[in-house]
Amino acid sequence: MLEIGKLSVSYGKAVALEDVSMRIGEGEFVAVLGPNGAGKSTLLKAISRAQPSSGRLEFRGESLHRFAAHEVVGKGICHCPEGRRLFPELTVLKNLMLGAYLRRDAQAVQADLDLVYSLFPILKERALQVVSTLSGGQQQMVAIGRALMGKPSLLLLDEPSVGIAHRLKLEIFDAIKRIQRGGTAILMAEQDAQSALRIADRIYVLEHGKVGREGTSAELGADDYIRQAYLGVG
Repeated sequence: MLEIGKLSVSYGKAVALEDVSMRIGEGEFVAVLGPNGAGKSTLLKAISRAQPSSGRLEFRGESLHRFAAHEVVGKGICHCPEGRRLFPELTVLKNLMLGAYLRRDAQAVQADLDLVYSLFPILKERALQVVSTLSGGQQQMVAIGRALMGKPSLLLLDEPSVGIAHRLKLEIFDAIKRIQRGGTAILMAEQDAQSALRIADRIYVLEHGKVGREGTSAELGADDYIRQAYLGVG
């Protein structure tokens, strides 16, 4: 589905990503682990074309370098960014519907709104509530729901668990897994290694802008370096 080859991104003279290669198959759940500054957010921004890059970046055989960010959404790639980037003065419903701004299929849009409400029932209860009054976890649900309203075949999630209470974190990760089971491929950048290893199919580890390790969740969960560096297990 997504093929990345020797992808590189620089901010001036600072290299954020260097010769990164990875792939995501149809309907697959892939997580990218790594410390702060490893390049995880930059990787997702490059894929969604929010950040210029060099190297191979192909989605279903077509180069994404030809497209602007809004055109990438139309191709079926929706990005839920770090920090949520919601419109705090608008209601939950209006924020969700902004995710469907490119769509003209009203019945399908309503069906996807119903799907979002089934994943996050609290959002239906608070549909007319202003987003700024929600908790951090509930705002993260809105951000994920807004991305889903674009009807992605590939969903990019950037640090969905940051700053969220443990109970809501579990609820959000459960919903993300349900999204994958519904047929949507997911690429998730995450610092919570334990959760990522539990729910993702495969893992890439980014360190200093390069892929340091890759493998299935089972393989990396048994890797001594990963256990020590990311799980705190000796």
